[in-house]
Amino acid sequence: MASKVSCLYVLTVVCWASALWYLSVTRPTSSYTGSKPFSHLTVARKNFTFGNIRTRPINPHSFEFLINEPTKCEKNIPFLVILISTTHKEFDARQAIRETWGDENNFKGIKIATLFLLGKNADPVLNQMVEQESQIFHDIIVEDFIDSYHNLTLKTLMGMRWVATFCAKAKYVMKTDSDIFVNMDNLIYKLLKPSTKPRRRYFTGYVINGGPIRDVRSKWYMPRDLYPDSNYPPFCSGTGYIFSADVAELIYKTSLHTRLLHLEDVYVGLCLRKLGIHPFQNSGFNHWKMAYSLCRYRRVITVHQISPEEMHRIWNDMSSKKHLRC
Repeated sequence: MASKVSCLYVLTVVCWASALWYLSVTRPTSSYTGSKPFSHLTVARKNFTFGNIRTRPINPHSFEFLINEPTKCEKNIPFLVILISTTHKEFDARQAIRETWGDENNFKGIKIATLFLLGKNADPVLNQMVEQESQIFHDIIVEDFIDSYHNLTLKTLMGMRWVATFCAKAKYVMKTDSDIFVNMDNLIYKLLKPSTKPRRRYFTGYVINGGPIRDVRSKWYMPRDLYPDSNYPPFCSGTGYIFSADVAELIYKTSLHTRLLHLEDVYVGLCLRKLGIHPFQNSGFNHWKMAYSLCRYRRVITVHQISPEEMHRIWNDMSSKKHLRC
């Protein structure tokens, strides 16, 4: 069985390399053209009455799972579910996470479930490659929305929906990105503390208090017609945040009646405000890149902009020097 899995893994790596080379040589880079921007979303008028204004979802999230792992939590209830936002071409990043901090077997006696979140790609070759990858690792979920920067909110809501539907008894959930290094020892033992009673209605990360950027040239541009207020509610940087598993269902259900924004972390903050949940500031979550040093990385929970090669190097160094003091 092991040799079969190894062969499948090698075949997957070779296929990914060939596919990415082929795409880079023969095809132009795809641009987001799959659906209308959120600012143009409208509510269906059929059978509209004043009596159903509050009950009719304005964001029904009526997407189907194209790839799912519905039984991942059936045998053992996870202490922590890790939801990692990724894109189709980031196989190296996913594999680096599987082999380092995202390995589900890192902690004896503590069940961890790792899942990579994707939409569908406009290129069928990439969709097929991800499907083959899923058949080997069983850690990918995909819904049938177009995978793009403007749909990052849908990707996170897919993760919330999955936890609420298939893993509601988990204790905690982490949402993060594929270029993040996570110090799992600090996360598990210093923040979440498995020996203590699980929190409820809990949300923490790097809390940002800011307002919309009106410069159309900015990556984080927010038009006034989509969000007219001058301030956002407090929100956690989307690079990494932690919440108790009960919050997944609360956010997902709240999103059904909350106008979508393309800025995922801001949108989650809006849902939290509606729920009356205030995110806690935690200085261990860093949404920027930090030069590596053993002692510095021992003090943090997340670090941003880490390549797959750096991921392996940092993990190996920290793992081999656990006996050293700072």
